[in-house]
Amino acid sequence: MELGSPGVAPGGVSVSAVLPAGGSGERLGGATPKQFCAVQGRPLVSYAVRAMERISWISDVIVVVSPENTETMKTIIEKYGHKKVTVVKGGITRHRSIFNGLKVFAENEFSSHLLQKPEVVIIHDAVRPFVEEDIVAKVVMAAKEHGAAGAIRPLVSTVIASAADGCLDHSLERARYRASEMPQAFLFDTIYEAYQQCTDYDLDYGTECLHLVLKYCKTNAKLVEGTADLWKVTYKRDLYAADSIIKDNLSQQVCVITNVKETLAQVGFLLPESLKSQIKVEAISQSLSKNDSHLQNIISGQCYNFVCVNVHLDISENNSFSIGMEDLTMIKKFARETKKKNILVYGLLIQCKDPLLLQETVNSAAALIMALIKDRNPELIGQLLVA
Repeated sequence: MELGSPGVAPGGVSVSAVLPAGGSGERLGGATPKQFCAVQGRPLVSYAVRAMERISWISDVIVVVSPENTETMKTIIEKYGHKKVTVVKGGITRHRSIFNGLKVFAENEFSSHLLQKPEVVIIHDAVRPFVEEDIVAKVVMAAKEHGAAGAIRPLVSTVIASAADGCLDHSLERARYRASEMPQAFLFDTIYEAYQQCTDYDLDYGTECLHLVLKYCKTNAKLVEGTADLWKVTYKRDLYAADSIIKDNLSQQVCVITNVKETLAQVGFLLPESLKSQIKVEAISQSLSKNDSHLQNIISGQCYNFVCVNVHLDISENNSFSIGMEDLTMIKKFARETKKKNILVYGLLIQCKDPLLLQETVNSAAALIMALIKDRNPELIGQLLVA
């Protein structure tokens, strides 16, 4: 299948997303709702928002939160630079919250500034952080054709029913059934009509959006095979699993920043080449001390969630480090600023007196960089490490 080109959704339809994030997290335990729990230093909801924002053809992302968490969500949006997001106050149940999210496109009395109504709307849980563009595109295309679509996965366990006495009544043939996952997508007019018609019982006790459009609009959803990473963070152990997956994802790319001095040109070439066999590398030649704000823009745009390494080369006749206090200060300052957006910056001094041993030294530096980004230790940011 062909995915949408930048800014154009699959099938040429306009698309927005609604992310219900109003849950209390009772099954997780603890005082903080799971969508606001920090995973690798960033709230879980921010990963889900970012996953939608990165898809260029999604116009708006509506995040629906409980009234008491509205300001918390707005703070997250500002801190992590989310651009497409509108925060909406949710209802007392999941369906009431989703309905509120849809209303910002259709009801003047609900929103002082109506957003442009999309042809297709995606509904995706704020606690499912690993959704990729490919599966989103598939459900959008299926929704355009069938009116509704949703991702599914094979059942892991057999579903059984118990009798009144607590004994086994019957079991379902697992091969015939699937687990309903997210994302789901709908023609906006279809899902909105379904919510307008559904009863208070549906709004208070229902859980499945696909069922609502079938019940009230006679729209039979297309089921799309999803990927294994669409699972929902529900229990505390899921947070640990999400942390491990996100940490691994964050360690897939590194931005190598080398100084612009001519003596560093060789290491600016050799170091990325040494790393490329292990990891995706973004190489930038930039002086921290001369244009710090420009560098921050580059990092935020190209290496949004990756460790960035500042590299210095010292080929000298004495044993002293040639890096100056100004450079050290700039590294520390830059590291502190970027940490606010969950970007970790480390300083690296490559010392080499014998040019013939430069490749060997660079390989040692590459090994040190790999260890840093796999560990992602925030205590080491801004420190000057020596290879």
